[in-house]
Amino acid sequence: MFAYLKGTFTLKTPTVVHVDVHGVGYEVQVSLNTYSKIQHLNEGILFTHLLVREDAHILFGFFDRSEKDVFLQLLSVSGVGASTARMMLSSLQPDEVVRAILSGNESLLESVKGIGKKTAQRIVLELRDKISKSTTNDGNISTLTHNSLEQDALTAMTALGIARNAAESAIKKARQMNTEFGEVQELIKAALKCL
Repeated sequence: MFAYLKGTFTLKTPTVVHVDVHGVGYEVQVSLNTYSKIQHLNEGILFTHLLVREDAHILFGFFDRSEKDVFLQLLSVSGVGASTARMMLSSLQPDEVVRAILSGNESLLESVKGIGKKTAQRIVLELRDKISKSTTNDGNISTLTHNSLEQDALTAMTALGIARNAAESAIKKARQMNTEFGEVQELIKAALKCL
């Protein structure tokens, strides 16, 4: 919904930033990585992701697109929520997370508070192929492209009150039956039939 916010930082803490955009104050959840880059700035841009849950709408902000892309990739892993993804990006740099996934370095991922052995294995298993396709030959992040169609469908389905795990499973089933969806509505309709 919001691609980015550009404005004045009226409050900066290691976890929350308030951004004044033409008189409207947005509360944005940030990682330590983003906080360390904006702590001496009075104004700037934060790339954002709006997480819609039954009980809250939470806005997450990132200093650069690569951190946002890694965050979205982590959210696509079943069992990894926004708090866990933010904790990973607070403990490790985005490129460290990517390198750990590509090299299968589960122990580095496990060093993050809240990440156990099974979660680390799942992250590597589910993201290694996706990330390897979106990195350059020298191993740097080119711009991790997440499947925005699937992400939009997942957001819409959870907003409808469907449990995240059930929605993810239905989207995967719909994708297996038909890999080419032109619009998000088509994917949602197909996924709803798979519930």
